[in-house]
Amino acid sequence: MTGRPEDAVAELRELGVSTVYEASGRQGLVDAEYHQLVPGSRAAGPARIALCGQNDNRAVHEVMDRLQPGEVLVLTMPEPAPVALVGELLLTQAAARGAVAVLVDGAARDIEVLREFDVPVWCRWIRARGATKTERGEIDVAVQMGGTRVAPGDLVVLDSDGVVVVGPADVPAVLEASKARFDKEEAMRTRLQAGELSYDIHGLRREDTKAS
Repeated sequence: MTGRPEDAVAELRELGVSTVYEASGRQGLVDAEYHQLVPGSRAAGPARIALCGQNDNRAVHEVMDRLQPGEVLVLTMPEPAPVALVGELLLTQAAARGAVAVLVDGAARDIEVLREFDVPVWCRWIRARGATKTERGEIDVAVQMGGTRVAPGDLVVLDSDGVVVVGPADVPAVLEASKARFDKEEAMRTRLQAGELSYDIHGLRREDTKAS
């Protein structure tokens, strides 16, 4: 792959979660349901991670000092729970630091206000229940979310279909495979619009004939 890393990030963002997931060999899916607070939003960027203490968001306050422009802020706890790890004031900080998205493996609150920010949020729950600030937690460590390991610097892609994670070393290959998959689907769409059936395009009819 040639070009700048930020170009690859932008291309994967536009190709979308489902395409990137399939092109990755069905790897990296964060297999959990998230509220996409801004309908139609999409984002991609390297992960900046805060592993909070259980039901505590002190680590979210601490990680803001390390957050860099273009990053996806990833917030999680040992066990996901409907406790608000982020609200208006913390998202204000994330926006000022240049975050492109926030992924919360917990709850968010101040939802009507959060929807007005340029930084889109994905969260497991919407709850007013507040977090404590007594446990320091950990910053920039690998975490497990939805059955997938997310490490600092991994590329996180988010859209209406969910979340997928790509390791930095895999980005060039996944990008090429994603573009090839997109082109293949565009060609298939043309054939379907012309009246062909996916049953025949995929050769399933022939397989059924052989089986019989």
